[in-house]
Amino acid sequence: MILYLHGFRSSPASYKAQVLAAHFLALGRNNEFACPQLPASPKLAIELAQTLIDEKPLEKCTIIGSSLGGYYANFLAEKNDCKAILLNPAVKPPRDLEKYVGMQTAYHSEELFEFKEEYLEELKQFEVEQITLPKRYLLIAATGDEVLDWREMQMHYAQAQQLIIQGSDHGISEFPDYLEQILAFCDADK
Repeated sequence: MILYLHGFRSSPASYKAQVLAAHFLALGRNNEFACPQLPASPKLAIELAQTLIDEKPLEKCTIIGSSLGGYYANFLAEKNDCKAILLNPAVKPPRDLEKYVGMQTAYHSEELFEFKEEYLEELKQFEVEQITLPKRYLLIAATGDEVLDWREMQMHYAQAQQLIIQGSDHGISEFPDYLEQILAFCDADK
């Protein structure tokens, strides 16, 4: 199973989620791909992702996480001993999301949702200070990320396989260029 976890204010309608869904469909592997709409509560988001992982316990699982989804993917990979591909992942979201407490608008639907103060505390529960098995991770980070600091990502995943993109942006505009590497990492044994 390939589980894609989108970022803060994002959804399964995001560019990367749509590119991945189309790619797996074209390969005839769409039954292996899941991309749920994550709730604003980190605790509920982790519970939802874990439920999906638990539904297919005998299958190899790779979690692909973008931004805040990368933070979740890191926690879930450690918990479930599975691989994770991290796309411009948040490393310190309790710090980074503090300014977003309150009403927010989703990017792809204009739907309003509340990001509560208590969610910052929930996020702290899922922090992984240091990864335990670096070969389980692939970091894809863009030096042109306008939202998060790629150097912080590079340091946090120092021993992991890394693809540092010169330039680009937080959304990784040229994301389709990396599909072969992503698929190869998903399909490789740990």
